[in-house]
Amino acid sequence: MPRPVTLCTGQWADLPLEKLAPLVKSMGYDGVELACWGDHFDVDAALSSKTYIRDKWQLLLDHGLTAFAVSNHLVGQAVCDLIDERHQSILAPSIWGDGDPEGVRKRAARQMIATGKAARAFMDAKPGRKAGDKTPAVVNGFTGSSIWHTIYAFPPTSQVHWERASLTSPSAGPRSSTPTRNSM
Repeated sequence: MPRPVTLCTGQWADLPLEKLAPLVKSMGYDGVELACWGDHFDVDAALSSKTYIRDKWQLLLDHGLTAFAVSNHLVGQAVCDLIDERHQSILAPSIWGDGDPEGVRKRAARQMIATGKAARAFMDAKPGRKAGDKTPAVVNGFTGSSIWHTIYAFPPTSQVHWERASLTSPSAGPRSSTPTRNSM
């Protein structure tokens, strides 16, 4: 395989990997980057089950696919983001906890460390891997940013969120459709 082409499964997390894998192959991809949401790659199961990783590889092989990476963008985003209620919709309850921002960030950071360990275990179990092969354990993701929320509305922002913000903003003041001398 000169240059494999893979698909990140994150945008397909609503489909079980068992249904997605044949579709990925039929679209012409050589493999996948397994997202750590949906049922595509469970970090905790990969670290605790003796059969989880073997079964995941077998599922990929059954469909003529391979993998070179896992991705954990959603949890990774919580590491450096300014945490607000929107993050609850993209995080597992074990990461969200009580929603305290610093607690969320710490739990997310611990989970990203665990993701690296799970990726290493996954790649070490790759079928056909030769002894001494140092296949990289790649985790793709995004660590979030304290300014991300100012340029992009992710996590998803509902209309209710915007309406609540505009009603409670102390600087909103009276609204006027006509500019005044003081507003220019």
